[in-house]
Amino acid sequence: MAKAKYKFNPESLSYSRIEITFRQKVLKVIGYSMVFIVISIIGVLFYTFLFDSPEVKGLKRQNSELLVSVELFNKQLDKITMTLQDMQRRDDNLYRTIFEAEPLNSSVREAGVGGADRYDELQKMADPKLVTQTAKRLDKITRKIVIQSKSYDELTRMAMSKEKMLASIPAIQPISNKDLTRTASGWGFRIHPIYKIRKFHYGIDFTAPTGIEVYATGDGTIERIESSQRGYGNCIIVDHGYGMKTLYGHLSGFTVKQGQKVNRGDVIAFVGNTGLSTSPHLHYEVLRNGEKVNPINYFFNDLTAEEYDKMIEISMSMGQTFD
Repeated sequence: MAKAKYKFNPESLSYSRIEITFRQKVLKVIGYSMVFIVISIIGVLFYTFLFDSPEVKGLKRQNSELLVSVELFNKQLDKITMTLQDMQRRDDNLYRTIFEAEPLNSSVREAGVGGADRYDELQKMADPKLVTQTAKRLDKITRKIVIQSKSYDELTRMAMSKEKMLASIPAIQPISNKDLTRTASGWGFRIHPIYKIRKFHYGIDFTAPTGIEVYATGDGTIERIESSQRGYGNCIIVDHGYGMKTLYGHLSGFTVKQGQKVNRGDVIAFVGNTGLSTSPHLHYEVLRNGEKVNPINYFFNDLTAEEYDKMIEISMSMGQTFD
């Protein structure tokens, strides 16, 4: 039972009991209730601010675990990238060198993946920057793996046709010249026989009497036959495929026609003295991917080690060319 409350009356010098009306009681209850509600709301907000709910804690734990997984995934991508780079180096510097093939262009290997909006959905993730960067790395590595796979498919085809390729590469002397002292001039700067100036000689001259047989140095197709009294004179160009071609100049006659298939060792022409030439000889050139290269590197099927060394010595000696 609630205690009664009294109020001092100075007029009667006595205490009188305070009577509380029903309305006052109601207002008092409502006031207490409002204070309780306000304090409860403040308490809930304060607790929520300081302490996560079990559901929020679970979500935060999941996000944290996902971020750790993404970081571990990136470390795995680093290892995959290093392995892929090693495969690319082997492809360009070893396998393609063996098969006389050009390395893949860097612009092909670094081809990007189109569509910036493909990553828009990732912006809703907990750490959109990290997740987007990871997705981009994965797309790029996937693209490189596809390109490398296609490159290996090409190398497989090259390996399967290696026998044909080896038969096509120039590998013998164009004339049967066992007396190597008759090699007139080789690759490098020489004195031009007519202009008497120092000029680069892009081939090897083999001195031989007019009419000596000239052989195809590798399997191929007769690409062009020219008859002229200038430059190389009568000449033949053989396309061996795989980026390789050979040129035979200053000929006296031909035994083949344009477009004809020839094999290594087939007689295709005869030594002559046509065009810009001062005496009977064969001017022989080797072209690889459109560039003239030293023919001395393409006699490996026809000479012993001693003969090859002698050929290099003679071809490198300074002197005058016959063309």
